[in-house]
Amino acid sequence: MNPEQARIEADLRGLIDGDVFCDDLFRQMYSTDASILQICPAGVVRPRHVNDVVAVVRYAAENRLPVHSRGAGSNVVGGAIGPGLVLDFSVYMRRIVGEDAGSVRVQPGAVLAGLNRHLASTGMMFGPDPATRSVTTIGGVLSLNATGSHWLKYGSPHESIRRLQVVLADGTLAEVGPDAAPDKVPRQLADTIELVLGRRRTIIEQHQPASPTNHAGYNLTDLITEGRLDLAKLIAGSEGTLAVITEATLRTRPVPKHRGVVLFFFDQMNSAARAAVEILEHDVAACDLLDRRLLTLIRTFDERFQALVPESAEAMLLVEIQADDDDELRSRVQLLDDRYRRRKLAFFSRTTCDADERNLYWRMARRGIPLQFGMKGPRQALPFVEDVAVEPARLPDLLHDLPGILNASEITATVFAHVGQGVVHLRPQLDLANPDDVSRIEQLTDRLFGRVLEMNGTITGSHGDGLIRTPWLRRQYGRMYEVFGEVKREFDRTNTLNPGKIVDSPPFEVLRHLRQFSPRDLGEPAHETAREMVLPAATAAPPLTATTGTSEPIETGNGKARRRQRRGAMPALKVIEPQLNWGLGELSAVAASCNGCGRCRTASPDERMCPIFRLNPIEEASPRAKANLMRNFLNANISPSELNSGELKEIADLCVNCHQCRLECPAGVDIPGLMMEAKAQHVAVNGLPMSEWLLTRLDVLYRYAARMPRIVNWMIANRAMRWALDRLFGIAQGRKLPRFASRSFMKWAARQRLTQPARRDARKVLYFVDAYANWNDVELAMATCAVLRHNGFEVYVPPTQQISGMSMISAGVIDRARKIAARNVELLAEGVRQGCHIVTTEPSAALALRHEYPRFLDDPDAAIVAANCSDISSFLWNLHSGGKLELDFRPLNYTVGYHLPCHQRALNPAVPGISLLRLIPGLKVERIEKGCSGMAGIYGLIRSNYRRSLRAGLGLITAVRQPHITAGVTECSTCKIQMEQGSVKPTVHPVKILAMAYGLMPELDSLFDRRGDELTVS
Repeated sequence: MNPEQARIEADLRGLIDGDVFCDDLFRQMYSTDASILQICPAGVVRPRHVNDVVAVVRYAAENRLPVHSRGAGSNVVGGAIGPGLVLDFSVYMRRIVGEDAGSVRVQPGAVLAGLNRHLASTGMMFGPDPATRSVTTIGGVLSLNATGSHWLKYGSPHESIRRLQVVLADGTLAEVGPDAAPDKVPRQLADTIELVLGRRRTIIEQHQPASPTNHAGYNLTDLITEGRLDLAKLIAGSEGTLAVITEATLRTRPVPKHRGVVLFFFDQMNSAARAAVEILEHDVAACDLLDRRLLTLIRTFDERFQALVPESAEAMLLVEIQADDDDELRSRVQLLDDRYRRRKLAFFSRTTCDADERNLYWRMARRGIPLQFGMKGPRQALPFVEDVAVEPARLPDLLHDLPGILNASEITATVFAHVGQGVVHLRPQLDLANPDDVSRIEQLTDRLFGRVLEMNGTITGSHGDGLIRTPWLRRQYGRMYEVFGEVKREFDRTNTLNPGKIVDSPPFEVLRHLRQFSPRDLGEPAHETAREMVLPAATAAPPLTATTGTSEPIETGNGKARRRQRRGAMPALKVIEPQLNWGLGELSAVAASCNGCGRCRTASPDERMCPIFRLNPIEEASPRAKANLMRNFLNANISPSELNSGELKEIADLCVNCHQCRLECPAGVDIPGLMMEAKAQHVAVNGLPMSEWLLTRLDVLYRYAARMPRIVNWMIANRAMRWALDRLFGIAQGRKLPRFASRSFMKWAARQRLTQPARRDARKVLYFVDAYANWNDVELAMATCAVLRHNGFEVYVPPTQQISGMSMISAGVIDRARKIAARNVELLAEGVRQGCHIVTTEPSAALALRHEYPRFLDDPDAAIVAANCSDISSFLWNLHSGGKLELDFRPLNYTVGYHLPCHQRALNPAVPGISLLRLIPGLKVERIEKGCSGMAGIYGLIRSNYRRSLRAGLGLITAVRQPHITAGVTECSTCKIQMEQGSVKPTVHPVKILAMAYGLMPELDSLFDRRGDELTVS
């Protein structure tokens, strides 16, 4: 942090109650959004309340610092980035303040989908539905005036505003909108703007596009409400350049009573486009069009989608109809279907009025755009000409011209259109590390925008202008562009609020601000252990100084390197030596594959993305931030020495290696791998704190504890000893810990001769036991052996196997984990060669063998082990799928609640455990889908995480407590600890219930009568 940044941080921390960050890590985290651009800000501010916003804006105006408002950072045109102070509203100012009849008061950081989940309990909703509603904030929706698929029904957000509380550029707190308090309305400003609009009325009327929606520039039409100028309609869509929104009162609508969907499939795009225009005459609520490329991606994503979409379809229309009466809905759906099928405009169709099917159809359509992020190869689907719009009647002509426009620039792209708005979402596929592709950005933009303007359309139909579109606004509006400048000057004479967007933009300079990518030609094969490599330094856009407002930069990151690059030099900087089994080229490519879309910030109950971010929705907890940081390390925007800093360790520790982001990220970015690398870099230099050091040596702890189980169990139950463990080693005093069996499973297995290799002619299984089943729940390991033998397998338990080491891996203790993994792989690979398949009862152990070991072992045997390993639930379900599982179960008349662990989900999202249990007669299995249990391995054992862990698992614990639930069920030992933390009911592994149903172990007959904290002794 240079002196100027330190001064800004010190000044603001003395003025506000919120957080202020001017260090390199945070500034680089906020240097990007979901666009292709990158500009490092001077600082980041997280205001706690409106007074903080007032103080920051006044400070910024006095010191000539720009202010950039930000919500989720999901803007695709660079609207949320800039060289000044970034105001992040998503952390503290995200409350739903209150509700009245037909309206809701909400702060700008509240997520739109969360708001609608809250309103649903009252039968109401906020209508506009941009595609990113699961992460985008209300402030972002209003600042962009963002619409979505249901614009035909609900219109644009500015039509639903009753009142906005705003902070003007001079720090004045004001209200605007039809319901604004008269004494808080900035009357002089309103009168001045009204004079400007009156004086320029003719120019404004002459320069309006014909498209139904137009989000280019400022909205200078239809601003009169009840005879007065409505500034709220002007501020909505102004992208934070006229005022900072700090609270909104919005009109709500009743949730539709009945909804139906029709899918039409066409063999030509032109036929689909012309049919879509006709369909608009049928009072539909939505009409979206998808092209063949999107449909191909959708079909490959999910077997259900493959069955829904004909392979020969060149285009699809999704049409929604809403009605107050179910019979009326079904009649209208059938009428629409008959009309277009009978005329043979569509060769195939599907209809539904069922809620689950309807949601599946919508999910299929909405997955198309995000799925592009996961396409293999260097080219990515990039948003920069993302949402042009024309009059709907001219949409077929535009779609007809698109292939020629794209071919002229040698570009392929996908097409998604909101037909009612005439909006075309285009995602060209380019490689930003390729100079030839970079040069195509301006070519394509010029050709496409030129054609759209010839059709009297608009270059921005939905997502705002930002830094990318603003340079073309003068071309769209001509003389009217001067009116935008007048409006901006009346609102913001010091050009403080989000400068460079909509007005006062220099000529096209997008290429100067392109997000930085490391070169792809490092010449490294995948999984090559790299030595020290050299990468060129990358530049960041120069921010304004805090004193002059000129273009002289506040230096960011490696300041000398940037100064040399601006003079034309390309200095070589040393970067890290990877600790995992990949070269810098692969590491860089993984970090760069994050497109910044922000999907990892979702809190949707239908997804399980990042449990830590859900607990604490701060940017550094998001998977996106972690990819951003690693990319900036590799591009030398942050000094590699920062990898050893405590600040980075704190951010890296916000990844608990649950793998949910890797599963649900549209681009499939390997965030767990990136954070494992970051932790390993830190641990290699600094070691670990005592609590983590202790918990990453479970093999040593367990060996000593197993020698004196009675004493250890007494210590676990003793209040004074638990206090000592808490204070000395950071193990949470309130956490129920698993107790130790009187003897280990390995000793039992040796007496049963399971530690000797199985017969050569038998069906053989190698049981990898791991720590919990060996020393804590010996009964689980015994039940596993019994079930396998009952199904005709010889069980082999290698006596010298080690623990999986997942706790070490998650903490970044790679050197020690590598030694343990090497011994395990040598042993297990030999078992595979002898005809064994490896099974384990611990999902974390299976994930370590299948996914983690190949990360840091340069050994072909690691791949052999990974390919021949299964968790026990998947193994048994595969047996059943092949008709080879014994089904001689006796009835069990119980109701159990099943929780799917994160690591089990990472192994097999098909949930084999619950499928197995449903084979048992009389057993009722309810799936408890409350997300992550909150334990996350050793995370929930540590004192500093204990309360957060319980908060994360509260929904799961509460569900297990329900009176009708006899017991909890899960495969994961740490999830079991959490589920029994707040309940006396036992939580058991599915294989124990199978053994009980088979009648293999009499001691299991009392399985559901035990207390959750009862010690299992074998």
